[in-house]
Amino acid sequence: MPLLLGCIADDFTGATDLASMLVKHGMATVQVIGVPDDGVLPEADAVVIALKSRTTPAGEAVAESLAAAEVLLAAGARQLFFKYCSTFDSTDAGNIGPVADALLKRLGAGFALACPAFPANGRSLYQGHLFAGTHLLNESGMENHPLTPMRDANLVRVLSRQTEGSVGLVPFSVVEQGAHAIRDAMTRMAEGGRRYAIVDAVTNAHLVAIGEAAAKHPLITGGSGIAMGLPANFRAQGLLPERPDAAVLPPAQGLCAVVAGSCSRATLGQIGFARDHAPVLELDALATPDAAALAAQALAWSEGKLSAAQPLVIAASAAPEKVAALQARLGREAAGALVEQALAAVAQGLVARGVGRLVVAGGETSGAVVSALGVRTLRIGAEIDPGVPWTYAEPANIHLALKSGNFGGRDFFLKAFQHV
Repeated sequence: MPLLLGCIADDFTGATDLASMLVKHGMATVQVIGVPDDGVLPEADAVVIALKSRTTPAGEAVAESLAAAEVLLAAGARQLFFKYCSTFDSTDAGNIGPVADALLKRLGAGFALACPAFPANGRSLYQGHLFAGTHLLNESGMENHPLTPMRDANLVRVLSRQTEGSVGLVPFSVVEQGAHAIRDAMTRMAEGGRRYAIVDAVTNAHLVAIGEAAAKHPLITGGSGIAMGLPANFRAQGLLPERPDAAVLPPAQGLCAVVAGSCSRATLGQIGFARDHAPVLELDALATPDAAALAAQALAWSEGKLSAAQPLVIAASAAPEKVAALQARLGREAAGALVEQALAAVAQGLVARGVGRLVVAGGETSGAVVSALGVRTLRIGAEIDPGVPWTYAEPANIHLALKSGNFGGRDFFLKAFQHV
C-alpha cells in the first residue's frame, strides 16, 4: 500500500481529528506518536505523525516538523499536510508560520494555503476572520486560553505576524465560485509573490472545493476540515481504491473512564453535564500543587466507582480565573506541566485497574497521557462527534478517544461509550 498523504500534526488530538476525517472519506489511516526512531512507518494510504509542537519554542517545533517531513517523504508521500487547530492556536512568535515556512523551503515550494475552517464544529472563515460558532475567535473564550490566547480573529494579520512572507486572502465571493476559481486565485497570488493565502470557508462544500483546488500543491496547511476534499484527488488519479473497512477496529472491552485537562468552555460544559449522570471528581491543583499527590487523590477516589457500564470522570479543568491564579503562583509552564503530569499518572493508574476504554480531553493532556501509556500508533475508527474518533492504541491495546478541548457536544463524555 503506497503512502499517498503524509501529515504532520502539532498536537495529538488534532492528529486524531485529521486521521478521522481521512478515514471517514475512505483513506486507510494510521496515527504515529512522534517521529519514529527507526524511520519506519506502518503501511497506510495516509500516515499522521502526531507531535507535541503547538506550544514548544518555535525552533523546536520547526526541527521536529522537518524531521517528520523527512520520514514521510522517504516513505514516498506524494503530498504533505501540516495540520493545526481549527482555532489557529498560536502566538505572534509562532508556531504556525515558522513551521509552514520551513516545510515550504524543504519542499522547494513558494506557496501554500491556510484554512482552519471546520463548519461541523462551528469554525468558519469569512473575509479572513475566524468564527467559533457565532462569535469572532477573540470573543469566543479563546482569548483566555492559558497557553495560546487568541486576541485577533483576522487570520491574515495573525499569520502575517508569524512569517516574513506575504499573506493574502481568497475571499468568500471567490470560494463560492468553486474549485476552478479558487485555483486561479491562488495561482495569481503565488505568481504575485504571496507566500500564503487564507481561504474563506463556511460550508463543507467550500472545503471540498478548496481541497480539489489544491490537488497539485506540495504542501497544504489547515485544520482537518480541509482534508475532506483530499481523498477524492487521489481517487481521481487512480491511486486510491475504495476502502469500505477503513474504520474497523478490534472489539472494545474493559472499564470506562474520562480524564479531562482542557479548560475550554466546551469541556467545562461537558464536565457539568456529566456531573448529573456519572461520578465526577474535579481536582484542585491550586489547593494541592503536587502532581503525585493529585494523582493519588484521584486514584483513591476511583476505587469502587469504575464500571464497564458507565464512565467516571476525573478532571483538572478549571475556570479562567483559577487557571490564572495557578499560573501566577507557579508560572505558566510549570502550571501546565503539573496538570499534565498528574493526569498522565491518573491514566496509567486507571489502565492498571482495568480501564480499556478511555476518553482524554485536551490536546496537551492527550499528549501527556499517550506518552505515559507508551502508545506508538493509533488505528483510527469511527467518529463519535465531528473531529473525534475512537482509536485503538498499540502496544497498550486499549481504545482511546483523544478530544480537542473545544470539540464535542455537552453529552460527549457519556455519548462516547455508546459508540464503542
